[in-house]
Amino acid sequence: QVQLVESGGGLVQAGGSLRLSCAASITIFSINRMGWYRQAPGKQRELVAFIDKGGSTNYADSVKGRFTISRDNAKNTVYLQMNSLKPEDTAVYRCDAQKTPVGAYVPYDYWGQGTQVTVSS
Repeated sequence: QVQLVESGGGLVQAGGSLRLSCAASITIFSINRMGWYRQAPGKQRELVAFIDKGGSTNYADSVKGRFTISRDNAKNTVYLQMNSLKPEDTAVYRCDAQKTPVGAYVPYDYWGQGTQVTVSS
């Protein structure tokens, strides 16, 4: 079991910045990839960004150039730096860790509780 704890959400004005943190209960070296999803009320959950074990990153087109995902292996923590925030970024952001359990055939996704990000206009 992987426990994920997010922090860093809050209320910010448009154009401002926030940094989200996702701390894993195990070494992130054992995790295939970690990333952030977001979901606004009435909207489909969407992938925001992820970083894999080798350090490769991927971003949704809507956040490219504004968001940066990074990791601190010593702290088993992944960060999402969010700059130039827009009201459209308002959502619950959830951390996801994808790991293949020993003996399993496919990877399994572990989810954090979620942290609210609200961007006012």
